[in-house]
Amino acid sequence: MPTKDDILKALSSVQEPELHQDIVSLGMVQNLAVCGGAVSFDYVLTTPSCPLKGMMELEATEAVKRVPGVTQVKVKMTAAVRKDPRLASALPAGIGNVVAVGSGKGGVGKSTVACNLAVSLAADGAKVGLLDADIYGPNQPQMMGVAGWQPSADADNKITPPSNHGVKVMSMGFLMEPDSPVIWRGPMLHGAIGQFFRDVLWGELDYLVIDMPPGTGDVQLTLCQSVPLAGAVIVTTPQSIALSDVRKAAAMFAKLNVPMLGVVENMGAFHCPHCGKDSEIFAGGGAKTLADKYGIPLLGAVPLDPGVCQTGETGRPISLSQPESAPAKAFRAIARQAAARVSVLGRKKPLEIKLTVTK
Repeated sequence: MPTKDDILKALSSVQEPELHQDIVSLGMVQNLAVCGGAVSFDYVLTTPSCPLKGMMELEATEAVKRVPGVTQVKVKMTAAVRKDPRLASALPAGIGNVVAVGSGKGGVGKSTVACNLAVSLAADGAKVGLLDADIYGPNQPQMMGVAGWQPSADADNKITPPSNHGVKVMSMGFLMEPDSPVIWRGPMLHGAIGQFFRDVLWGELDYLVIDMPPGTGDVQLTLCQSVPLAGAVIVTTPQSIALSDVRKAAAMFAKLNVPMLGVVENMGAFHCPHCGKDSEIFAGGGAKTLADKYGIPLLGAVPLDPGVCQTGETGRPISLSQPESAPAKAFRAIARQAAARVSVLGRKKPLEIKLTVTK
């Protein structure tokens, strides 16, 4: 009959495809049990959004089946998201990883990507929070279906954020009168961002997704300097003319030692429901050009679809309300790629990206 040592030796031949180490030495095999020819164990992934989950389960199962005497293999796929140790002194206990979603300019769908990224991670089983740090245009309350929520502080002056679609949400939009502009200088912005972290009861989170304002201003600087970010996602549109703004945003993150998780190309080809043909509304290839030239991963491309806007306006992100649509599939794939990058970068030295910005 096979022994535990036999099974562990077999599983030691299986490598985690992105960390390039065997799953036994990484501690991903737990609760191993061998009863006669029946083998069972937990396969603990670094994120519930692992994009290679099915392949990894199959490889581990096949490795164990090759052990003489094994007649049955039962693998329980689970996950334990590693917490960024740098956050312990910077944020309230419980927050695991902070992911910033930014853009070089407005109008590229950054808030839509942040919203769908958050709900996609939550749908995979992660504990997720969404911080709407876009002070000047806080759209997440409407997109997440929590518009009109009124905050109230407890005896310790702490706020419990609302939750919808499995995501906890906090936004400046909850604290403002509708249609009122925010006319604040840097110190006031710095104070508001600090309060979003200190005075909100986020609880246990695997990921806190931050919807940043477009560009490279005071809010971005405050966030990057006061909170250790696991990485940043930059959103752009396909046309090459948008590359200049993206390069500036990427350069800002690089100078502030924030690892780049990758670029998302939003508003790609439009699929006509009538003729069935794809049309490039914008000149294509911008995000891929950026990725190829600077070595920044392309996390994925989201097609242009009216449903993305419609579902966002009604507070039902397309990733959940129309899961079989092309944009929903793209958003889920992007979320899994981003989560995988967080896991990999958490175990490796942050990427060094050198960009030069010409005036």
